[in-house]
Amino acid sequence: MPSVLVVEDDQFVRSALIRHLTEASHTVRSVGTALEALREVAHFRFDVVILDLGLPDLDGAEALKMLRGITDVPVIIATARDDESEIVRLLNDGADDYLTKPFSVEHLSARMAAVLRRSRAGGEASPRVIRVGGLSIDPLRRQAELDGTALDLTRREFDLLTFLAGRPGVVVPRKELLAEVWQQSYGDDQTIDVHLSWLRRKLGETAARPRYLHTLRGVGVKLQPPAAPPPPERPA
Repeated sequence: MPSVLVVEDDQFVRSALIRHLTEASHTVRSVGTALEALREVAHFRFDVVILDLGLPDLDGAEALKMLRGITDVPVIIATARDDESEIVRLLNDGADDYLTKPFSVEHLSARMAAVLRRSRAGGEASPRVIRVGGLSIDPLRRQAELDGTALDLTRREFDLLTFLAGRPGVVVPRKELLAEVWQQSYGDDQTIDVHLSWLRRKLGETAARPRYLHTLRGVGVKLQPPAAPPPPERPA
């Protein structure tokens, strides 16, 4: 039975969400402030968080960043704001999905089901360890190493790296990355670019001097092992 945390200060909306989710056989806890939400996720395990942005003590966008500092639980933003640039920013900051109020309970149910499917799929990864050059990725344990040193990756960075490493040398179109890694049929290229930038930094490379991650402008992204250095010339 999926466990849901509802973070919503509007008592009417909050009660409606609790009623709908309970009728759908979810275990529901609810709070009205960001600080209460942080305490909840620190003490209880949830399958998904529904987060309102207009909270009385802290803006929901800041709350999202703080949540991402302590948990990888999937977060669905639910708010009346509909600015596209803010949506992109929230997705880049770790939101898994976004709903603009007012929305139907059927719409919420569909989005939650999709997020939960993705979350469970991440836990059913292939047991084999993926190796590309000095990269070693264990999808089952969700651990990655570069040249024997553990990489500190966010959930999205790990998913992106694993997806590309599973197709070494193959150029993956950006639309495919959005569909497979973000589970979105639409999105801004900035979402991918930001995560690639963070991932490159942790792999010790840059877009100008790539080692593993190579961007082909207008085509997509590929991951491949670094080219071996040429052998030293023998003295004549």
